[in-house]
Amino acid sequence: MTGFPIYRPRRLRATENLRSMIRETSLSVKDLIFPLFVVPGKNIKTEIETLKGNYQWSVDRVMEAVDEAAALGIPAVLLFGIPSYKDAAGSSAWDDNEPVQMASKAIKAKYPELVVITDACFCEYTTHGHCGVLDAKGDVDNDPTLENLKKLAVSQARCGADIIAPSNMMDGYVAAMRQALDEAGYTNVSIMAYSAKFASAYYGPFRAAADSAPDHGDRKGYQMDPCNSDEALREVALDIEEGADIVMVKPAMAYQDVTRRVHDTFNRPLCVYNVSGEYAMIKAAAEKGWIDEERIVMETMLGFKRAGAKMIITYFALEVAKWLKEEK
Repeated sequence: MTGFPIYRPRRLRATENLRSMIRETSLSVKDLIFPLFVVPGKNIKTEIETLKGNYQWSVDRVMEAVDEAAALGIPAVLLFGIPSYKDAAGSSAWDDNEPVQMASKAIKAKYPELVVITDACFCEYTTHGHCGVLDAKGDVDNDPTLENLKKLAVSQARCGADIIAPSNMMDGYVAAMRQALDEAGYTNVSIMAYSAKFASAYYGPFRAAADSAPDHGDRKGYQMDPCNSDEALREVALDIEEGADIVMVKPAMAYQDVTRRVHDTFNRPLCVYNVSGEYAMIKAAAEKGWIDEERIVMETMLGFKRAGAKMIITYFALEVAKWLKEEK
């Protein structure tokens, strides 16, 4: 014994200013990525029934949503598209005249500094709803799908995408797309890989919004088993080795342990996707008056940041940005 009293830290009885000074985790509007759905046609703004407060936009009206996001200081949007035509290969995905490509051009023309991220998958574009070319047995055929992903990546980059976000989990997809982008001269276009994407029931509302439900089977063959977190680390490591600039964990809420492990293991920018089912549950409970929506959402966002996420894709982006502005 030294004779000195044992130091016992005390909870600070602090003002909000002092609490903010010693706060370990912070949330900023610059952490947010706002997902948008673009569709064929003109003068379309249709609320998505399963994602209340979010809309399907025609290209001529999508700037209404982009203008609001930009005014709030949101730095990035993520574009999903419903094409004007579908086929077995999903060839509309690399058509420069389809909604995602046209919206990218429009956004970059008005807001050159806004980061445009484009989803790179085929489930919205194929007649069968799977994420690539099917073989004779009806399973996704990996290597032919990679060839189509190359065409998709180059088309999206040509039309203004700053970041390509491949979400179909094919083996070798990052390397294939990186090679295609570099060969086409788009060396500065980044890849945000859906590295740890789980075969989740939380995606249901999105599939209705993007008309992307598979017409047979499921996607467990190329999405991860929710039981596995070690596998997630292996998948992230492979994507980094292949050239991914940003890695992702999806869904976000039920997989924060994975987010923390990825954060602690790899020195890479890390994004989480606060997916449609997570959004819909909070919205439904808030509409019933069972929860305080703002407090729940902000606490959830802080949980993602505390787990190690640098970026958050969320359908709450506009609301979070407004609430953050009100706090100042």
